[in-house]
Amino acid sequence: MDGFLLVDKASGLTSHDVVAKIRRRFGTKKVGHAGTLDPMATGVLVIGIGDATRLLQYVVDGTKGYDAIISLGKSTVTDDVEGEVLTVAPYSVLEAITDSAIFDSLQKLVGTISQRPSNVSAIKVDGKSAHARVRAGEEFELPAREVTITAIEIHSILRSDTAITVDISVQCSAGTYIRAIARDLGSALGVGGHLSALRRTLVSPFDISECLDWQSAELISTALGIARILPIRELAPDELIEISFGRAITPNLSEGPVAALSPGSSFVALLENRLFGVKMQATPTLVSMKESVT
Repeated sequence: MDGFLLVDKASGLTSHDVVAKIRRRFGTKKVGHAGTLDPMATGVLVIGIGDATRLLQYVVDGTKGYDAIISLGKSTVTDDVEGEVLTVAPYSVLEAITDSAIFDSLQKLVGTISQRPSNVSAIKVDGKSAHARVRAGEEFELPAREVTITAIEIHSILRSDTAITVDISVQCSAGTYIRAIARDLGSALGVGGHLSALRRTLVSPFDISECLDWQSAELISTALGIARILPIRELAPDELIEISFGRAITPNLSEGPVAALSPGSSFVALLENRLFGVKMQATPTLVSMKESVT
């Protein structure tokens, strides 16, 4: 059983929890996911089963979309609502923050920027995840990395005596931390900030409107799923025979990886163009070979 599941992850579950549930549901250990979601977060989690697990790398790098709620007035050790509070801004300081200041500070985060990931992340530090080190009481800062934030849209700004709540949508590159946006906005305004809610709405090209809970999500064939991610090449019978023996065939028209489908529209392999002497040929990377070729 091979293919993709589009899961709307519920709050309180880790991404690994969902993988474990899918393993039991389908009776297979060969299950993976494209892009971790924190337990507090909900939304799009792309699951690969069987041969599709090897194709998840092409999903992970896609554009991401998020709906998020930022709470200004407190900073936390985890940059989200679940962490220990580090600082609290007095009401007089919060009251002085204008909507225009919030808008301008968020707009400065749009574009290709250097972003320091939240310390509560899956990034490894000397072989141990950063979030495990934070929860063990260690103090450190992860190095900044380049990310691209395409757009930040503000839906509402609500005020109380203790906080300013900013409801936003974000479109960004893989590797962007929304908690870091909350942290950096609070820091820029001098009042501290943290993420209080997060919902992933897009793991391009898969949208939240296509997702169901893990019990109900239906399997999308590997061929149909990969056709939405990579260019497709339909193999002739003789080409199928050639790559079944690991031999090169005529070049692809597209640059980069191409998903090869059999005459019966089953996913067979990934192809890429490589130079052999003075000729360009497409060489197979056999993710799966299900066809019986005689």
